Amino acid sequence: MGGPEHQEDVEPFLTNLFSDRDIIRLGPSGLQRPLARFIAHRRARHSREMYAKIGGGSPLRAISEAQAASLEQALAGVGDYRVRVAMRYWNARAEEILTELKALNPARLIALPLYPHYSRTTTGSSLADLRRAREKILPDVSMTEIAAWPDHPGYIAALARCLKEGLEQCASEKPRLLYSAHSLPQAVIDGGDPYLDHLRRTITALEKETGARGTLCFQSRGGPVRWLQPETGAVIDECAGAKEKEVLVMPISFVSDHVETLYEIGILFREQAARHGMRLIATPSLNTREDFIACLRDLTLAAPALAAQS
Repeated sequence: MGGPEHQEDVEPFLTNLFSDRDIIRLGPSGLQRPLARFIAHRRARHSREMYAKIGGGSPLRAISEAQAASLEQALAGVGDYRVRVAMRYWNARAEEILTELKALNPARLIALPLYPHYSRTTTGSSLADLRRAREKILPDVSMTEIAAWPDHPGYIAALARCLKEGLEQCASEKPRLLYSAHSLPQAVIDGGDPYLDHLRRTITALEKETGARGTLCFQSRGGPVRWLQPETGAVIDECAGAKEKEVLVMPISFVSDHVETLYEIGILFREQAARHGMRLIATPSLNTREDFIACLRDLTLAAPALAAQS
């Protein structure tokens, strides 16, 4: 999705985000961009304050670039792979990256979304943007799309190790475990979006692997419509009411640290728990962990077989 790297990036990033009708439809299509600018201007101050608390901007691009470099290195022994990061709402965008790759005369493209769980608002929008760019810049080069990987064995194994490390930080043997995922409007799910089912597939596989049991909850909602429930903050309050002393939060739908993990979980929810006299621990993010890069390598190498099946 991308993220603002500096304070001055926040408002234009938000404008790009709210201009996408796959995310939110703001009246007739001709009004989408003007309304996006209006909403972005109103939200920019609060967003800048959040980013200021995690260093001034999002680390997402730097982490994603590091993931790409690690994946390219992991693929070096099996072929001539070049791995680049295309962001949906911030630099570098798909057209810029494909223009760079055109100079390398690629034989084929593999689109690997860093969203394990498919939603039309995330993977769907990003792949559509990439298709448009490919048709414009590399129309004669075939592209294989890896739509989702919610229960890929390598992904589950990497999550299991993160969960184990989180549990090792806990003082109690059985802390309350919360799987915190990015929220979506309920209407998106009601319209047939598989995001929620994909999250449940991940949790089912993870709990089978680890024997742990947790509660799925949702963070990062925005706007007046009905969103997925329960909210992570509300579940933390419930934990306090049940006299829990320790909460372990696993960011289940995020593969890199950014504002949702560093600010919402690391600061906002942690402070909320502390006010209740509880300790909140967060599991480490996947970022450039060796086991996660191995998962991305497996997904990439499986792409030719995926293309043959389609």
